[in-house]
Amino acid sequence: MDVQERLRQAITVEAEAVRGLLDQIDQSYVEAVNLLQGCRGKVVVTGVGKSGIIGKKMAASFASTGTPAFFVHSTEAAHGDSGMIGKDDVVILVSNSGETAEVLNVIPILDQIGSKRISITSNHNSSLAKAADVSIAYDYAREADHLNLAPTTSATLTLVIGDALAVTLSTLRGFTEADFHRYHPGGSLGAKLSEVKDV
Repeated sequence: MDVQERLRQAITVEAEAVRGLLDQIDQSYVEAVNLLQGCRGKVVVTGVGKSGIIGKKMAASFASTGTPAFFVHSTEAAHGDSGMIGKDDVVILVSNSGETAEVLNVIPILDQIGSKRISITSNHNSSLAKAADVSIAYDYAREADHLNLAPTTSATLTLVIGDALAVTLSTLRGFTEADFHRYHPGGSLGAKLSEVKDV
C-alpha cells in the first residue's frame, strides 16, 4: 500500500464532501440561524460518540464567538443533566443517522421543558429530524475509511456546519475583536489580540 496515496484519498473524500455541502445550503439553514439568533436563553448541543465530541467543539465555538452555549451528553441528559436546560434554550441534537437511541431519548425531556430544537443529521426523514423544529441534513458519498464505517466524513461535515452557524451568528451580532479578546485572553491568540489592543 502506498501510504501517501492512502492519505491523499482520505483527505480527498472529506474535501469533496465539504465542497458538496455548498450546494446543500437551503432554507433550513436560514431557519436554524433565525432560531438561534432569537434564542433568549443559551444554545445547548447534545450527542454521543463522535457526534458528541463534535458537539463539544460546536458548543465551544458558539461560546467563543458570542453565542452563549454549552454541551450536554445525551446519556447524561437522561440522568439529571437535562436540569441544565431551560425552556428559553435552543437545543442542537447531533446524530449522523438521526436514529441514535440516546439522542432520541432526550426528545421527551425537551417536550416537557418546552425548548426549541434543531437536528443535524444525514437524513431529513429520520426520527430525530422529524422531532425537530428545524432539520438540517447533509449528504455525502462515503466515509473516508476503507470500510466506509468510521465517522470521518460525517463528523467533518457536522463540524463544518457547526462552524458555519457559529460564525454566521457572530457576524449578525456584530461580534468584534474586542469581544473575542474578552472571552479568549489566554494563549498566543489572546496575546496577539492584547498587542493589537495596546497599539
